[in-house]
Amino acid sequence: MTRKPGRKLPPPPSPEPYPEHPSPSPAQCLAVRDVLLAFHGFPEEFAPFRRLRGSPEDTDDATPSPGAPAVLDGLVTTLLSQNTTDAISRRAFTSLKAAFPTWDQVVDEEGKRLEDAIRCGGLAATKAARIRAMLRGVRERRGRICLEYLRELSVEEVKTELSRFKGIGPKTVACVLMFYLQKDDFPVDTHVLRITKAIGWIPATASREKAYLHLNSKIPDDLKFDLNCLFVTHGKLCQSCAKKLGGKKAMGPNSVCPLTSYCCTEEKMTQ
Repeated sequence: MTRKPGRKLPPPPSPEPYPEHPSPSPAQCLAVRDVLLAFHGFPEEFAPFRRLRGSPEDTDDATPSPGAPAVLDGLVTTLLSQNTTDAISRRAFTSLKAAFPTWDQVVDEEGKRLEDAIRCGGLAATKAARIRAMLRGVRERRGRICLEYLRELSVEEVKTELSRFKGIGPKTVACVLMFYLQKDDFPVDTHVLRITKAIGWIPATASREKAYLHLNSKIPDDLKFDLNCLFVTHGKLCQSCAKKLGGKKAMGPNSVCPLTSYCCTEEKMTQ
């Protein structure tokens, strides 16, 4: 009996969603970083996180920098920031910590004190349930409520660890990686998605998830932090960019968007 040759299996899918899309190149990333840095300066709100990153050759990834926030504090703060502003989420986090000195108290409390404590941040019932479930999961798996062990893991391992919890999606994980673990990752929020589409770094039809994969594969690690912070700041302040979202913020006396020359025409973006 002649054995038929096995059917050749198709190659595994590429982790890069847009292999035919060449932008951004390292040179483009550097140029855009420099033009935004010259225009805005480095944003003060992100400066403390930039200082924590220090010099790569002087920093042990497994050792928190002096003054670094606890990883768990960062994760909860990021969870609270969903669907609200950073200022409001910080207020909700401060209220939470005042009501519950320890994370174990959050898990063991069965009433609505947690929900009441974070109510100022919006979506209190949903966020309280997710925070409590995440904390309970950490305690059950690790024996205590602490995430400092994540500092010793790779980017992919951190993603695996955090993505097991409901309500912690790619953007939240990427923010924890970049801000609280000082690792090289590139979160994609509304501002980043809109601006990178406008300058042709991703296709006009790109979803946030695919944009995240593409931009992380293209942007050099040493530029990810600065570029991300500058894109977010620019999206908040640029008058012409804000108008596209129905906003009305302006950049003061400088009304010309520094990215105008980088923007694609509508025809190019839809090709």
